[in-house]
Amino acid sequence: MTNSSVNDYLSSVYETAVARNANEPEFHQALHEVLESIAPALIEHPEFVEAGILERLVEPERQVMFRVPWTDDGNRVHVNRGFRVQFNSALGPYKGGLRFHSSVNLSIIKFLGFEQIFKNALTGQGIGGGKGGSDFDPHGKSDSEIMRFCQSFMDELYHHIGEYTDVPAGDIGVGGREIGYMFGRFRKLTNRHESGVLTGKGLGWGGAQVRTEATGYGAVFFAEEMLAVRGEGIDGRTAIVSGAGNVATYAIEKVQQLGGKAITASDSSGYIVDEDGVDVDLLKQIKEVERLRISEYAARKTSARFIEGGSVWDVKGDIALPSATQNELGLKDAETLIKNGVVAVSEGANMPTQPDAVHAFQKAGVLFGPGKAANAGGVATSALEMTQNASRERWSFDDSERRLHDIMRNVHRSAYEAAERYGHPGDYVVGANTSAFVQVASAMQSQGVI
Repeated sequence: MTNSSVNDYLSSVYETAVARNANEPEFHQALHEVLESIAPALIEHPEFVEAGILERLVEPERQVMFRVPWTDDGNRVHVNRGFRVQFNSALGPYKGGLRFHSSVNLSIIKFLGFEQIFKNALTGQGIGGGKGGSDFDPHGKSDSEIMRFCQSFMDELYHHIGEYTDVPAGDIGVGGREIGYMFGRFRKLTNRHESGVLTGKGLGWGGAQVRTEATGYGAVFFAEEMLAVRGEGIDGRTAIVSGAGNVATYAIEKVQQLGGKAITASDSSGYIVDEDGVDVDLLKQIKEVERLRISEYAARKTSARFIEGGSVWDVKGDIALPSATQNELGLKDAETLIKNGVVAVSEGANMPTQPDAVHAFQKAGVLFGPGKAANAGGVATSALEMTQNASRERWSFDDSERRLHDIMRNVHRSAYEAAERYGHPGDYVVGANTSAFVQVASAMQSQGVI
């Protein structure tokens, strides 16, 4: 196939998918980001076109949407909407987190599920792609309210999951507390202690070491690998981090363990700058224990200042780690970071960088690690948790972190080598997408038209 015919084909697939999935902008964005970069792989593998791989790949294998009724502490009834999109299982059981946030809708879940197909393929661990969640917001809710919601959510979800079918985990708004409530309900409904059905569990009942830290650590490991290609490292570098959840917190922690200094964190109210380096213990106390706004950090730390609203990307640094949410970093932000001398961007969140900002970074020669590669550490460690559950083993923190580090090296190598192979050296977006796509497409072709 020629470049022209492949591009025409990709445009046709995209336009058909957009028409079929109207009013889903996040999903459209995720589709476009992948489809615009895999032409070199299709030229080498025209059999994927003949087999209709892409037409099948962009359509989820199953989409489940359901009502979630629950009562608050005042005995008032509320109704939220639950989702589980099981996108592709060619490489293994569906695997992907559950997000509880008011912004959740079908478009967001589908974009996350589509991304998850490729992210999971890059880990090399035999897991397919899926995602789920609800427009329920845990913030401001009591533990009892969250328990009742999680139990109602699982009353429907349990029909669709299992350790050999679909293995959810946490995401924004879903941590160990929520996983615990859902696992307990699953166990009650099924009369089975099926540890491998959910990941992100507590360490005392089937959880894995480093799972909490994995996404943040992994994003930093990926940045470290990108820098190493240029003979550079993180030691002595300043990092700008967005977010204040698990991903951001443990990205900050790992940067500082490697000799760098992370000086920012943020939430929806604004961001803090601590020129001494963010105090990770204080950040954990405020966000994980007390569940307060990030401004409280500056109230307790004299070296820090809080900026209400604004953009954390206005702060000068060497490495940017967007770790909050999708589309948080736009073209203007990218231009500011480039002007301020940023050398590497590693996405801790899913699709946090808008397409024109990605192109700006690449044009300026900034190392750019896309989320499907850079933040694969979370799902990679979830798969390690599944392995431990299946074998009834427990690994140490150091052993688990070593395995995570090895996986992230392999993810980087796969993306780097694919970029070279397909004529886009140094372009980790093309590298990650083509490497993952060829793996998934080959499995789909081998398994027939299903």
